[in-house]
Amino acid sequence: MNTLARSGPWVVVGASGMLGTDLIELLASRGSDVTGLRRADLDVTDAEAARRAFVGAAVVVNCAAWTAVDDAEEHEAEAFVVNATGAANLARAAHAAGARFVHVSTDYVFDGDAHEPYAEDAPLAPRSAYGRTKAAGEWGVRAEAPDHLIVRTAWLYGAHGGCFPKTMARLAAERDQLAVVDDQVGQPTWTRDLAELIVRLVDADAPAGTYHGTSSGRTSWFGFTQRIVVTAGYDTTVEPTTSENFPRPAPRPAYSVLGHDSLRAAGVAPIGDWAERWDAAAPEVLA
Repeated sequence: MNTLARSGPWVVVGASGMLGTDLIELLASRGSDVTGLRRADLDVTDAEAARRAFVGAAVVVNCAAWTAVDDAEEHEAEAFVVNATGAANLARAAHAAGARFVHVSTDYVFDGDAHEPYAEDAPLAPRSAYGRTKAAGEWGVRAEAPDHLIVRTAWLYGAHGGCFPKTMARLAAERDQLAVVDDQVGQPTWTRDLAELIVRLVDADAPAGTYHGTSSGRTSWFGFTQRIVVTAGYDTTVEPTTSENFPRPAPRPAYSVLGHDSLRAAGVAPIGDWAERWDAAAPEVLA
């Protein structure tokens, strides 16, 4: 067990986001020494600033990213600076500090054409600017930080920020009927569960490499919305529709189900079934 990584100081970059907030709260609750850095505290494009910020850290977690998927289609260069160059800067600085580097990535690095869960070593084939910049970020992390954990996630929701369940619950309160796409399949994942998984990976001194941090099971956005509406206590009718009826600048993966073999090989249990985890999360997320 890497005792230093488990008990030494943590630095969380992207501290004001849904995941960063949950991770900091979790670490603080167990008595860990944790510093949260927001965008105003650290410019990820400033390599020297990152080097100074990570001195003495045992674990650095990068939750920062350009996540405006559609906006990235017209601003790919700007997204690249954050998602690729920025990630490499942070990885290099963490390595210089002797810290384990945890980098949060995405299902968008895949093409979305699969019919079985994507393995951790499946070929990357992003179809959007966002996906390309995040894939480049993964390559940068691998090159700059040998002691890395790349954790891909998808369909995130949480209490600390806007997310799909909050939007659907609000719409259900306003409308008698909702039409939601049924041809995009994935794994709704609570940010608190992902935060706990990251901590468990570090505590287990998991081998450097790539892991998938998503809930188990699978559903569509339509199926998830049905569950949300029932949980929220509304009588709104939810009807299935197709992605063609909701054109967006960036293509959405039709299949975003990620496999968890690397977690099991490291002796770390995957997150539980998405529906069970939603039931646990809903009171807080929809509060």
